[in-house]
Amino acid sequence: MLTKIIIIAFLLGILYSLGSSFYFLVHDKGEGDRTVRRLTWRVGLSLLLVLLLFAGFKMGFIEPRGVNPVTYPAQPAGQ
Repeated sequence: MLTKIIIIAFLLGILYSLGSSFYFLVHDKGEGDRTVRRLTWRVGLSLLLVLLLFAGFKMGFIEPRGVNPVTYPAQPAGQ
């Protein structure tokens, strides 16, 4: 449950950063660097979230559910 809350918090932070960067893009009319700073935060949060998800899968904190991997029958030798 804690993992889901952390992921949702990251996604909300990413969406807030994206929305605020759009707001500054419209209202600053090309002046200032607030848009670039917000987009930099968005990219950083996205990369951190991907790295945390990868680490969570590798360490066993996050387990995939509802995934049925396809298993192929073994082929006889010579084919």
